Parts: sequence; C-alpha cells; structure tokens
Amino acid sequence: MKTAISLPDQVFYDAEETAHYMGIPRSKLYLNALLEYLEKNNRKKITEKLNEVYTDDYYKEFELIEGEGLESMRKITKNDTW
Repeated sequence: MKTAISLPDQVFYDAEETAHYMGIPRSKLYLNALLEYLEKNNRKKITEKLNEVYTDDYYKEFELIEGEGLESMRKITKNDTW
C-alpha cells in the first residue's frame, strides 16, 4: 500500500542518508522503523495489561495470613490438589 506522510526536512535527509548507507530503499527503512516502533508499543501494552491484572488487590489474600508460618501455608494450600 502506498501512503504519503509529512516529515521535517532534517528527518527526511537523515533517513535518505541512512537508507543509502545501508543500501536499502527508503521505503524499507521506514517499514523497518515502523515495525520496530509497533513491536515496542505492543510490549508496552502487554506490560500495562499485566500491571492491571496484578494490582494490589491480587496480593490482599496473602496479606491476611502473612507471618503465620506453617498455619499460613495450610490456609494458602487448603484447596490445592496434590
């Protein structure tokens, strides 16, 4: 697919020079940069989702029995199948 974008002049010239130095077409340079950006952004979204899942509420179950030693282990594992 073809698309048009606007870039500051210096960014365009730097990209031209970099593509030439790398021996690849300018469009390949832009594609590689965009794919890298999207991958990085996707990892950020994964981290945000994990942070949502593991909020402080997740650990409240363990705070109630903290410091009770063997008895706390019994409470934590009472419903586990061994």
